Amino acid sequence: MRLIRRSRQLHGWLAVLMLAVLTLTAAGCGNEQEGSTAAAAQQGDLTLVVGAYSVAKDAMGEILPLFAEEWQAKTGQKIVFQQSYEASGTQARAIAGGFEADVTLLAMEGDVEKLVKAGLVEKSWKERGEAGMVTRSVVALGTREGNPKGIRDFADLAKPDVKVLYPNPKTSGGAQWDINAIYGAGLKLSEEQKGAKDPAAAKAFLESIHANVESLDKSGRASMAAFEYGVGDVIVTYENELLARIAQGVKYEVIIPQNTILIENPAAVVDKYADEHGTREAAEALVDYLTTPEAQEVFAKFGFRPVNEQVYAEHESQYPVPAGLFDINYLGGWEEVRTTLYSKRGIWYQVLAGI
Repeated sequence: MRLIRRSRQLHGWLAVLMLAVLTLTAAGCGNEQEGSTAAAAQQGDLTLVVGAYSVAKDAMGEILPLFAEEWQAKTGQKIVFQQSYEASGTQARAIAGGFEADVTLLAMEGDVEKLVKAGLVEKSWKERGEAGMVTRSVVALGTREGNPKGIRDFADLAKPDVKVLYPNPKTSGGAQWDINAIYGAGLKLSEEQKGAKDPAAAKAFLESIHANVESLDKSGRASMAAFEYGVGDVIVTYENELLARIAQGVKYEVIIPQNTILIENPAAVVDKYADEHGTREAAEALVDYLTTPEAQEVFAKFGFRPVNEQVYAEHESQYPVPAGLFDINYLGGWEEVRTTLYSKRGIWYQVLAGI
């Protein structure tokens, strides 16, 4: 990995170094392989560093070799990748702290905006992809085979004998989508019952479910691993995480709540680092490639809802649209959500503190 600037504070440098040591892998011509970063770089004409959220790892493992093949055919350059996969919030903080990724895929717009505020990503990042987005999903519920607890909707997660899993929204973008979905479902129910959104009722709805949470893992992938290990009765997660496991033969049940949120996942060039590394052209080409039919087919294979209209139409029957599906704008947009739910005195932290 490229040297981190000496002006960084020591603890920041160590955190980034540990992230790189623990999660960095190299891929030559798209094939993931063991060995040092330096060795991988010697095998290619150009190296791209990709820092992404953990849930994207499997799909990117197939997409990057396809991009490398296309890039070599167009330019004659052999491209290699350094890849880091972490919880979205953790990854965004690592990049902001000096991990010099050229391209990033994160769980939510807010994490990219952190990089904009840090002066690393240009404000125009939404001009790529579908308004900056490369995949979609919905928050879904996963249960054991046969759905032994009879889970049908979010309200069932508050039953006294149900053990629930979702990750920690302090570190995980996926967790914030989960919390947004539950809180938004509470708002929807209050609207149906009272004719208007009732934040107090939505908070109580979230509290009733959180009371049954077994653990708060650092990422959506870590939470899924715990569920696969046997922890909990039901997991709140991305629909694509469950579909990907089912495709691998794991016998889970997928429940799409009547009221749930549309997830949109962004990708962006980390402009400052790409310019410093001389990789802008390749970085921009990779982000553009993520919305091509070829890449979107891979995302669909791993359960994501494609943003490419052609590919989505081909797979539309796989993706039920619940009656009460809402997006982040129903909650007032990301700025409002960060203030209302995740600020130091926000609703989520009140739920955690029991106040």
